[in-house]
Amino acid sequence: MFIRSSDFLRAFSNIFYRVVAFMVGLALMPGVVGQINHGGQPEWQIDIATIPALRLPDIDRELLDAQDAVTDQYKEAPWRFGVEFEVNVDPSLEGLWTIEGNERVWRMRFDASDALGISFFFDEFRLPKGGHLFVWNAERTDFIGSFDHRNNKDWGTLAIGQTMGTSAIIEYREPLAVDFPADLHIGKVVHSYRSIHRYAQSIEERGPYGNSGNCNINVNCPEGAPWSVESRSVALIIQGNFAVCTGALVNNTAQDGTPYFLTANHCLGNPNNWTYIFNHEIEGCTGNTNNAPASDVISGGTLKASNAGSDFALIELSDTPPPSYNVQYSGWDATGVSPANLTGIHHPSGDVKKICFDEDGPSIQNVGGAAVWYISEWEEGVTEPGSSGSPLYDENHRIVGQLYGGTAACSGSVNNGEPDWYGRFDVSWDGNSAATRLRDWLDPSNSGALVVDGWPEGAIAYNDDAGIQVTGIPTDFTCGAEPFTPSVLLSNSGLNDLVSATITYTYNGASSESIDWTGSLDQFESETLALPEFIVVDGENTLDIQVLNPNGVSDENEFNNAANVSFVTSLGPTIDYELVIILDDYGSEVTWELKELGQVLFSGGPYEDDLDGTEVVVDFCLTDGCYIFEISDSYGDGLCCEYGEGAWTILDENGDEVDSGGEFEEFDQSVFCTEISAVGSILDAEGPTVYPNPATTTIYMDAQDWLGSDVRVFDASGKLIDRFVMRTASEAIDVSNWSPGLYTISTVHRTLGFSQQRLIVE
Repeated sequence: MFIRSSDFLRAFSNIFYRVVAFMVGLALMPGVVGQINHGGQPEWQIDIATIPALRLPDIDRELLDAQDAVTDQYKEAPWRFGVEFEVNVDPSLEGLWTIEGNERVWRMRFDASDALGISFFFDEFRLPKGGHLFVWNAERTDFIGSFDHRNNKDWGTLAIGQTMGTSAIIEYREPLAVDFPADLHIGKVVHSYRSIHRYAQSIEERGPYGNSGNCNINVNCPEGAPWSVESRSVALIIQGNFAVCTGALVNNTAQDGTPYFLTANHCLGNPNNWTYIFNHEIEGCTGNTNNAPASDVISGGTLKASNAGSDFALIELSDTPPPSYNVQYSGWDATGVSPANLTGIHHPSGDVKKICFDEDGPSIQNVGGAAVWYISEWEEGVTEPGSSGSPLYDENHRIVGQLYGGTAACSGSVNNGEPDWYGRFDVSWDGNSAATRLRDWLDPSNSGALVVDGWPEGAIAYNDDAGIQVTGIPTDFTCGAEPFTPSVLLSNSGLNDLVSATITYTYNGASSESIDWTGSLDQFESETLALPEFIVVDGENTLDIQVLNPNGVSDENEFNNAANVSFVTSLGPTIDYELVIILDDYGSEVTWELKELGQVLFSGGPYEDDLDGTEVVVDFCLTDGCYIFEISDSYGDGLCCEYGEGAWTILDENGDEVDSGGEFEEFDQSVFCTEISAVGSILDAEGPTVYPNPATTTIYMDAQDWLGSDVRVFDASGKLIDRFVMRTASEAIDVSNWSPGLYTISTVHRTLGFSQQRLIVE
C-alpha cells in the first residue's frame, strides 16, 4: 500500500486550478434525505478496535490556511475543503473478511487526525446483485448507504460521500453465493479540514451553516420568494479536494427532462467523478444548528460541451433526479439582449444556497479572453469562491450566463462594492462543433428557438399564460363501443388574472369546435371543464385540444397550450385475457410488451423494488389473432429465483394457463393465438432458412435479419424439446439424438414477428 499527499498550492499567478478528476459527496445524517442509496444499515455494533485501520498522514493546517487565505479571494478556482491522499486499498489484500450468517463481510477503518470528515473514491466499483456497501463513522452517528449493483456505472468508479469525524469504516456485505465477486478498489481518500456540513465550522467562525460571509442572503429569505421555482434548479458540485462549484439544471426545446446541467468551464475535471447536491438549503432566512439543510445527491455525469470563450460546461447527469428531489429545469435566453436586472443563485464557499441581486443591468466586456456580462456591483448579496458556475437569471427568470470570476465579497456584514463577471449564454450558444456549443444539446430538433422557459412549471414572469391538461381519455387498446367524456384542466400560469380563454378541440378529423370560457383564476389556480361526450370508432381515435387567447390576447407561452392524444378501439368481438406478474425484489428491472404484428398494444413496468411476491394483474381485451408477449429484465437474471420467487402467467378467457415463465436471462417471450384458425397467414411469414431438410445429424439456420430471435423446437406431440436465442448468422443445431419424425421450428423476433417451419428428421 502507498499513501501520497496531493500538491496543495499552485503559483499565485496561476489561480486557475486544474481540478483533480475526483468527486466527494456530502455526508448524510440519519433521517436526512441524501445521496441516492438503496436502504438498510450497517452492522455497526461491533468492536471497532477489531477492524484493521489505515492512518492517513497528518496535514499541515498552517500551510493550508495560508494558501486558502490567498486563493479564497478568487472565484476562478473551486473552493478547497480538504486534502486528498492517494491510497492503494484492495479488499482482497487489506482489511478483514468475516462470515456472518449467510454473508461474507469486509470491513476496514480509516483514521485521520483532527479531520472534520472523511470521504472515499473507488477507482474500481462493480457490485454483484445482493451486495451492499456502507460507510459509517466511529461515533455511530452517521452512515451512508447502502450502495448496490444499481450504483454500477459504465465508467466503473464511484465516489462515496463524507462521513463526519476523525474515523470512518467501510463495510461491504455480499451473499455467500453471488454471480461474480465484487470488484472494489479504493484509490483516494480525502481528509476534510473545512467542510460544507453543518458541523464543519463553529458558529463563532461564520454562523450556523458554516462558510460564507455575513452579507450573503439565504435563498429562502423573503427576498428570494419570487425565485423559489428557479432555485430548485441549482445544485452544489463536489469535486475532489478543491471541492466546490455551483451549477444548474437547464431545460431544452424538447422539454423532455434530459438532465442537462450548466456550470463553468474552469470548474472542469472529470464530471463522471463529481457529486451534484440539490436542495442544500435551509427553510427560512436564518436557520439554526438544529435545522439541518436537505441534501439530495446525483453521482456522476458526462461532459457534452464546453468552451473557454464564454467559460461554460454542459454536463448530462448520470441519473435523472427522482421526483422526491422536486427539481426544476431552468429556462434560458440566447438572444444576447442585455437584461434590465439580474439575479444570481449559488453556493458560496459550499454554504447553503444563497441569492444576490443586481438592479442596474450588466455591461458587455471581455475578461481573461472570455465574453462576459460585467456586473459592476451587487445591490443585495454577493458571490464567493464556490459560487463559480452558478446561473445568472434575467428579469424573465431565464438563464443568461454562469459565474466566471470577480472580486465581489462581504466586507463584514456589507457588500464590498466590487464587480463580478459571468460567461454569456448567447456566446455559448454557437461554436465550431457540438462539443463547443450549447445549441446542439438544448435545441435537439433544430427548431431555431432562442428563448425557452423553465420546465415543468415554466417561467413565472408571463403576463398572460393559459395552459391545459386533459384527463378521462382511454389509454392503450380498448374494447367495446362505450363513449367517453374527457375533462380539460384549465390553469393560469400568468401574472395577470385569467378571466377569459378559448378552448378548441378536434376529434377524429372532424370540424373544429370551440368553447368560450369566462371566469376568474389567480396565478397558478385552475378549473376543470367537461367536454362533450365522444363516440369511439373502430381503429385509431385522435383528440386534439388547444387553449387560445387568454384575456383576449396572444398567449405568451405556447409550450403548455396543446394536448394531442390517441388510442385504439376494437368494436368487433373481443376475448378477455389476463396477465399475472409476480415481482421479485427488483421490480425496477422489469418491463413487458404485448404486440400484434409488431404494434405494441399493451405495456408495463418498470415497477418498484423490494416488492417480492407482489402480484400485478393486467386485463387484455383481444381480437381474434396471434400475439407476441415479451418480458425483459435489465439486469439479466429474470424473475426467479435468486432474488425472489417471481413469475409471469398468461390466462385465457376461461382462466386456463396459456403460457408462463420466470426463469430467464435478459428476456422471455411467448407466442399465442386466440383462435387456431387465425394462425395461417401469420405463420407463413418467411423466417430464417433451415437446411438440410430432411436432416440426419445437423441442421443450420441462416439468420438473415432474424438475429436475436427466440427459437423454439416442438416435436409432433407439441412438446418443447429445445429453445435458444439466435446469436450468430448461421446457427448449428445437433439433431443426432432426436427421434425420427416431424418437428416444428417457431422463430420469434421483436420487430419482424414470428414464423413456423416444418422439419423432418430421418
